[in-house]
Amino acid sequence: MSAVAWTAVGSLAAWLWLLLGQGFFWRTDVRLPPRRDPDDWPSVCVVVPARDEAAVLPASLPSLLAQDYPGRAEVFLVDDGSSDGTGELARELARTHGGLPLTVDSPGEPPAGWTGKLWAVRHGIGLARARGPEYLLLTDADIAHDADSLRELVAAARTGGFDLVSQMARLRVESVWERLVVPAFVYFFAQLYPFRWIAVKGSRTAAAAGGCLLLRTDAAERARIPDAIRHAVIDDVALARAVKRGGGHIWLGLAERVDSVRPYPRLHDLWRMVSRSAYAQLRHNPLLLAGTVAGLTVVYLAPPVALAVGLAAGNVWVATTGGLAWLLMTATYLPMLRYYRQPLWPAPLLPVTAFLYLLMTVDSAVQHYRGRGAAWKGRTYARPDTALDES
Repeated sequence: MSAVAWTAVGSLAAWLWLLLGQGFFWRTDVRLPPRRDPDDWPSVCVVVPARDEAAVLPASLPSLLAQDYPGRAEVFLVDDGSSDGTGELARELARTHGGLPLTVDSPGEPPAGWTGKLWAVRHGIGLARARGPEYLLLTDADIAHDADSLRELVAAARTGGFDLVSQMARLRVESVWERLVVPAFVYFFAQLYPFRWIAVKGSRTAAAAGGCLLLRTDAAERARIPDAIRHAVIDDVALARAVKRGGGHIWLGLAERVDSVRPYPRLHDLWRMVSRSAYAQLRHNPLLLAGTVAGLTVVYLAPPVALAVGLAAGNVWVATTGGLAWLLMTATYLPMLRYYRQPLWPAPLLPVTAFLYLLMTVDSAVQHYRGRGAAWKGRTYARPDTALDES
């Protein structure tokens, strides 16, 4: 058999495994688990790290302030050195919309060894702990919540005995590039961290989505959050790992009441979002980078190539094998497109999107070795993500 034929067989075998053996990652039915209202509603403090977020706050912060929550809840927005009036705008929105109490404070510049967002989170948690809440809701400044979002999160955590309940916010999909790239981003994430495995006690799989993360305060203290992950670039995954290592029961699923309002209208915007942390995801390891490039090539790029080569050469075996692999790939992507309420025509284009992600990952490594490191809101961190390296 030729190299193309062997590659096609390998790709088809990989897709059969992904279809059945990777936690059914492609299914989108992992939503908030069964829940019931608790007899007593625990107190919750909401921590929102914000740096230069004036453009999105009017669409997100009022939704937090308007939470219909039966217990005691308040919001702490940490204005992390913004230059666009984020803090004052937050105060004005609170005066205009009312709702939950809002405290706006600033942490000052982060010391060495802290990523900017986690330093802001640390400051917000410190403010919140003075209120003695049972739960902390960590949510980003670009996340809008339905009015019952907090109620549903707390009910799910209490009913299931979870120390951490996180939802993958539904990202915006309006521009052409968002439609091509964003659903695939969540699809690839679920492939790396199958949601069904995350909730299994004792499993090694742990992940969370930083946009919406409800955390028991005592679990945060046991896991030394956020100090234990202060170097982390991919802070939500590192946080989930720390909580699970500390014996916590965690859950992650797709959101129904939580949406990101941040636009990514250009490919450049999406490219920066992915490349910021892609190489950190690979622990800054050149061997893992090479393996990832090879894996993406065999799993996502080989099927259409094998189909084209087989048809051109009149090799029915190669064409059929490549076509079947491409068909399985397309079929597993359809549920994610439906979840995002998108037309189904981009499903066969998943190899194109995978190739873009391959280039973004390589670019992330190039930027790392050029000394630029990961960046967040204008801050660059050249130091490797040691929290991930140690896990």
